[in-house]
Amino acid sequence: MIYITRRERFNAAHRLFKPNFSDEKNMEIFGKCSNPNWHGHNYDLFITVKGEVNPETGFLVNLKTLSKIIREKIIEKIDHKNINLEVDFMQNKMASTENLSIAIWNELEPYINKLNCKLHCVKVYESENNFVEYFG
Repeated sequence: MIYITRRERFNAAHRLFKPNFSDEKNMEIFGKCSNPNWHGHNYDLFITVKGEVNPETGFLVNLKTLSKIIREKIIEKIDHKNINLEVDFMQNKMASTENLSIAIWNELEPYINKLNCKLHCVKVYESENNFVEYFG
């Protein structure tokens, strides 16, 4: 079994908050991330797939094909957008990096499974100090 990872990048705004909480309670729980005027990140997205090397081509998956899927299904929908308001696969979800990672997995898995590989990990770096890994 071999693993290969593709990195993509996007910029997006979000706000961590619960609508049924007061602004004060949201600030107490989520801190600056609950700014009512939003805040943004320069995200790094790492998609790792796994499988067996195709003896005919010498690689697991065509990285151009993998990149195209990631760009069409994720990046074009989220880049320079408000995650809470504009991203269809994040509707009615807390816009945490944890939930974002799960939602990205759910968006990509059916398309990646059609390739000669399986989705292994979705890793989202929100900042240089914080990242989430989701393994399905």
